[in-house]
Amino acid sequence: MADEPLVLGIETSCDETGVGIVRGTTLLADAIASSVDEHARFGGVVPEVASRAHLEAMVPTIDRALKEAGVSARDLDGIAVTAGPGLAGALLVGVSAAKAYAYALGKPLYGVNHLASHICVDQLEHGALPEPTMALLVSGGHSSLLLSSDITSDVRPMGATIDDAAGEAFDKIARVLDLGFPGGPVIDRYAKEGDPSAIAFPRGLTGPRDAAYDFSFSGLKTAVARWIEAKRAAGEEVPVRDVAASFQEAVVDVLTRKAVRACKDEGVDHLMIGGGVAANSRLRVLAQERCEAAGIRLRVPRPKLCTDNGAMVAALGAEMVARNRPASGWDLSADSSLPVTEPHVPGHDHVHEVSDGNLYP
Repeated sequence: MADEPLVLGIETSCDETGVGIVRGTTLLADAIASSVDEHARFGGVVPEVASRAHLEAMVPTIDRALKEAGVSARDLDGIAVTAGPGLAGALLVGVSAAKAYAYALGKPLYGVNHLASHICVDQLEHGALPEPTMALLVSGGHSSLLLSSDITSDVRPMGATIDDAAGEAFDKIARVLDLGFPGGPVIDRYAKEGDPSAIAFPRGLTGPRDAAYDFSFSGLKTAVARWIEAKRAAGEEVPVRDVAASFQEAVVDVLTRKAVRACKDEGVDHLMIGGGVAANSRLRVLAQERCEAAGIRLRVPRPKLCTDNGAMVAALGAEMVARNRPASGWDLSADSSLPVTEPHVPGHDHVHEVSDGNLYP
């Protein structure tokens, strides 16, 4: 094996089939097949539709990634796959594919955690993660503050959402405003032309007796929806851009405020932001302002690496190989509620070599 392991990563936790290839901390390929258009007419992700889309896209996406990276599957030092958390059916497609490729190629298999992967992907852009690192992960399914001293073995939850995740709230408000799905990008676009101080929407869990690092966006979502309904009931026009800007400001204000507070309380001078909502332009600006004021270095991957992708899985897999973490067993399965405290799923000692038969062309 080379000093920098060559690893292929497969991500199928939700509606995107992601396949990435990295060599150490260098990204060689990041191929994605999204089924978002198939879910748009339902206003959200339909698990059965996502699973079928993964089945259809898996082999072509892997072939595309290998071609983009300019490597052969036989050159790989390992195959990593998201084992959880996520949609059970979607995860099973990725895990099954990874096991098949790993078995056919005689390569070690690594089942890794989706959330830990979102943290590790930053290494592909900004180099090795500082230890410890505070991470704010915000997406359609997660809003979490995590402290990691070793991304392959030690990730500690500091706080999490108690109801709607930030991305979920974006989707729901976009639906109320008739802006379509997914809601994050369109809310961000409309907010740029609105006034973030036009409407005083509430900031959840920011009182003196509230949990310092937990998040709640359900109350905000309800307040925005009722404000819009009241306007419509009165026969008044809804100022969509101001609503979008004020709602977005309420979300990113809470996210950044709590993240900076956690860094200060724990004495950590680095903050990493990941997950799909990390692509939000206002979140990036406000986080930068508040981190600079607090003397904290901010690390945010480029938007394409913030959303679900195979590169992040490959990045964590490469760390597993480099640090000699145990591979997963052939009995690896999907775990839709895999806790973030388990960055990967190790297995019993097993042999990856198979027969001399031509199992992979």
